[in-house]
Amino acid sequence: MRKENISRTLLLLGLGVLVVLLGSVFIGRYPEPYWLPPKLLGEDQLARQLVLNLRLPRLLTALLLGMILSAAGSILQMIFRNPLVEPGFLGVSQGAAFGAAVSILWLGSHPLTIELTATFFGLLGLGLSYLISTRIRYGGWVLRLVLSGVAVSALFSAGVGILKYIADPLTELPELTFWLLGGLYSVTWRDFLYVLPFALAGIFTVYAMRWRVNLLSLNDDTAFSLGASLTRERIILLTVTISATAALTAISGVIGWVGLIVPHISRRLFGASAEKSIPAAMLLGGAFTMIADDLARTLLPGEIPLGILTSAIGAILFIYLMINIGIKVRRDG
Repeated sequence: MRKENISRTLLLLGLGVLVVLLGSVFIGRYPEPYWLPPKLLGEDQLARQLVLNLRLPRLLTALLLGMILSAAGSILQMIFRNPLVEPGFLGVSQGAAFGAAVSILWLGSHPLTIELTATFFGLLGLGLSYLISTRIRYGGWVLRLVLSGVAVSALFSAGVGILKYIADPLTELPELTFWLLGGLYSVTWRDFLYVLPFALAGIFTVYAMRWRVNLLSLNDDTAFSLGASLTRERIILLTVTISATAALTAISGVIGWVGLIVPHISRRLFGASAEKSIPAAMLLGGAFTMIADDLARTLLPGEIPLGILTSAIGAILFIYLMINIGIKVRRDG
């Protein structure tokens, strides 16, 4: 695709995301299934309150969630030169889940307590993965961090399993299980404002450094010879994206597959260069998550957990890509 065509397509994609956001405002189950007539906003006070206080903060949070997960997935897949990684593989999602479980069981179920605890343990997962990688004595930097991330994720997953086992089956276990399934059903303006600084920091940093990601995806010796400060730039990108992922996971629960499948779709449509594929991935991820949330709210009388829908849709798309297009895994050296 030519450069001017890519820029035009990105602009159209941005307008498409705006259309999805505006259309989603009127999608729901009040006053009748699937659609809220726009004229009711001026006539029905309950409809107006529903849109302004419940639906709008939820949709904006879904937009940020999709953008951050997709940006983090793109960054991780290019830095680690492996298209099969996603934001949770460094122990972030599992760490946030463990933090939320600790809060629900012992610190109380206040939303702010859950968010702060989940964010702390999500960042702790990243820190442990990095610390362990510095102690491993074989393999390159990428391999060491991948191995340590897998180990930390397994430890946190085991911890969540233990907490579920000891939780009260009548009160604590249902709340914990539903949180782990993922969803934006309880998001308010306070939750949105809590994650906004983390999300904006991640989005702006990734966008500003997107052209550097192409260098970081090269062999270490090649990237260094081209002037890339490998350690510093990797730490900056990983810290801001993982911090934003942890903060959003704290209020949404574990939302899988967005960070894995959306970057693949973006690269197929806009090419491998991070300069175009990363902004496209953020826009596609935001639209994907909002549409999935619309389906979660409207398909059944009872809300479907968002994590179930994103996993199902993402897995189907992933199978399609593998069968019909193919996914190539880059190897070091």
